[in-house]
Amino acid sequence: MDTIATRLGAVHARIEAACLQAKRPPSSVALLAVSKTLGADAVEAAFDAGQTRFGENYIQEAVQKITALRHLPIEWHCIGPVQSNKTRLVAEHFGWVQTVDRLKIAQRLSEQRPAHLPALQVCIQVNVDGGPTKSGVAPDEALALAQAVAKLPHLQLRGLMCIPEHAADFVAACALFKRARDLFYALNSSGLALDTLSMGMSADLEAAVASGSTMVRVGSAIFGERHYPA
Repeated sequence: MDTIATRLGAVHARIEAACLQAKRPPSSVALLAVSKTLGADAVEAAFDAGQTRFGENYIQEAVQKITALRHLPIEWHCIGPVQSNKTRLVAEHFGWVQTVDRLKIAQRLSEQRPAHLPALQVCIQVNVDGGPTKSGVAPDEALALAQAVAKLPHLQLRGLMCIPEHAADFVAACALFKRARDLFYALNSSGLALDTLSMGMSADLEAAVASGSTMVRVGSAIFGERHYPA
């Protein structure tokens, strides 16, 4: 029977196989279930099947789900673009933000993080292939931004996130992901203590794991095809 639980199990099996191929322990790669456009019932079904990390792209839609499911110990990640007028919602409701690409946004998140909550965990989004329609800081500007973000109170810098353009094949995908991995290593060598390299989705998670990803963001392989409102 094709259920969220069975598809979730299949994704875990893919991650484990990719880790085995890359000679990595499966525990070195976390799974973020991307639940955008889906209702709280789908999130709860995945939670009941053992999934505790969820990623959301649309902030106001996410806040409704976070509020409805606040009785569950879910780790919520913002993985969509954050505009200045949405930073307060993000700072108040999410545990992670993976899409910081401007110091102004990081400063607002830091200022607006409620004092009773733990530090907001953040990743710098990097545009590794220079795609003109992609969000993210240019690789040669990532170090300066990361160093500035790391100094802000109420934030904890965890690593990098990237969404490269679709690659033609496994080798091409690995080449793109390795750009992010090399930058991740360079930032750590500069003195930053980063532990999260968020890259890889439903179609390319194997290439991401082979290239050093520590977190893959999977939506359609768990929840099925999206139904976007007209």
